Amino acid sequence: MKRLPEVRVQGYYSLWPKMLAEFSDLVGQEPSRLKRPPPLPDAISRMEETLGWLRWLEAEDAKLAWARAEHTPWKMICWRFGVSRATAHRRWQYMLSLIAWRLNGRKLPTKRSRKFVTAMVGRALLS
Repeated sequence: MKRLPEVRVQGYYSLWPKMLAEFSDLVGQEPSRLKRPPPLPDAISRMEETLGWLRWLEAEDAKLAWARAEHTPWKMICWRFGVSRATAHRRWQYMLSLIAWRLNGRKLPTKRSRKFVTAMVGRALLS
């Protein structure tokens, strides 16, 4: 999502000319960081499909999964959700297990525990 083009309001532009920097102006400055090219259309389609997977999770679990997708450090996640590092990691593994379970075409049991789903997905992946 960070690589998508910036949203701009249509109709506004600047009449000021671009500034041309001379070599003496650039001496001592750090070079600007190169930007990655915008994503390809099929990559955007895959991203949109994966965002739909968050609907399979409970609201708080989806927030935790999104925080991990944004590369938020575990320490900040633990502070925000009020859990220990081990608990946050266990919940994250549970969410990945639920998503894998659904992607494999299985329906989630109504009476389930975190241990049950994680164990069942592990067995399904091994077989």
